[in-house]
Amino acid sequence: MKLKNKLFKSGTALLVSLLLFISTGISQNVLGEGMWRGTLKLNDTTELPFNFSIRYTNNKPVMEIRNADERIVVEDISIRKDSVFIKMPVFDSEFKCEIQNYDHGYQDIHGEWINHGRKEKNKITFFARYNDNERFKMVPTKPLTLNERYKVTFEPGTEDQYYSVGIFTSKSGIAKGTFTTETGDYRYLEGYSANGKFMVSCFDGAHAFLFTATKKGDSLVNGIFYSGIHGHERFVAVLDETFELRNPDSLTFLKPGYTGIGFSFKNTEGKEVSLKDEKFKNKVVIVQLMGTWCPNCMDETKFLAPFYNNYKPNGLEIVALAFERTDDFAKAVSNVSRSKSRFGANYEFLITMKTGNKQAAEALPMLNAVMAFPTTIFIDKKGRVRKIYTGFSGPATGDAYSKYVEETTLFVEKLLGE
Repeated sequence: MKLKNKLFKSGTALLVSLLLFISTGISQNVLGEGMWRGTLKLNDTTELPFNFSIRYTNNKPVMEIRNADERIVVEDISIRKDSVFIKMPVFDSEFKCEIQNYDHGYQDIHGEWINHGRKEKNKITFFARYNDNERFKMVPTKPLTLNERYKVTFEPGTEDQYYSVGIFTSKSGIAKGTFTTETGDYRYLEGYSANGKFMVSCFDGAHAFLFTATKKGDSLVNGIFYSGIHGHERFVAVLDETFELRNPDSLTFLKPGYTGIGFSFKNTEGKEVSLKDEKFKNKVVIVQLMGTWCPNCMDETKFLAPFYNNYKPNGLEIVALAFERTDDFAKAVSNVSRSKSRFGANYEFLITMKTGNKQAAEALPMLNAVMAFPTTIFIDKKGRVRKIYTGFSGPATGDAYSKYVEETTLFVEKLLGE
């Protein structure tokens, strides 16, 4: 009798699984191939949406996160029964979720995104649905046309007020662009511009950004910028073709009496490295202040990796000072090594065992301040600091990025020719 019951239950379970596969086209342990819509729950009323696709290579799932023209490929995905674990390729974060199949043809994922780069509030509830490619769930009855440049004021009227340039285009209600500040840009933003509303978002594995506003004439009003669940800021924007941020070459500089910089930190092999070492003598040196938790630093590393390969034969050296969000040397080395491998960066990376702008300034006391990650220091063959560039205008900024690449290339070539 017991054996018959077991066989009956086993057969029933098999039948249910078979019917589930027939009705949905998806087996219980396989993520649906195609487009998905993911959301991060920021609060009881606000969700941050983004899109990703799933494809299979050698029977293994590969995720591709989509933000406007950006594609982030994620290959570290494991499925165990009804659980799925997704580790981001560059940043120290991951998804831990449960797969749920439904007989109405949908497949859902429920779980959380965990950002190990943060010590507090590092978990956000996550939900995704298969076969859904709409980023924002709205019907564009009055799609707005945008090809505009804005002067943006964040936290207006407060002591924390700061400015940005917003550059956005919109076609058929789909908005793309970014906000550029004096410390970097908010990378590839994509969303919705219709019905008098403006909403764009970005998820890159380290930061989750959501901007919402109302379009009123030539302005964006009642704007709110959400950065994950850690807080939000107000903003307003007005059309302005002439507004410029301060020159990034002028924000960080050497204190009086200094002509160069100095430091000594361990590299990823544990060897102490200093600018006084033989490999840097009579070389043009770029010093990159960065962290693997920083998306703008990721964009700069993408640029510097091939740049170094091109100009190393001409006498260029690059050394990155990593300010990681951990006091564990081995963990910092793991984070940095993963980033180096991802971007094929063959230059030296040093582990400072410090974190944040304040500690970065303490590590380099000859600087007036460190305002942003990345900050990039250009040193000539005689060891003199010739330029310090604050922030980074990444590829999402379009013309600003092209200008940076051109000017940086010409400047380094000039130093190499001296």
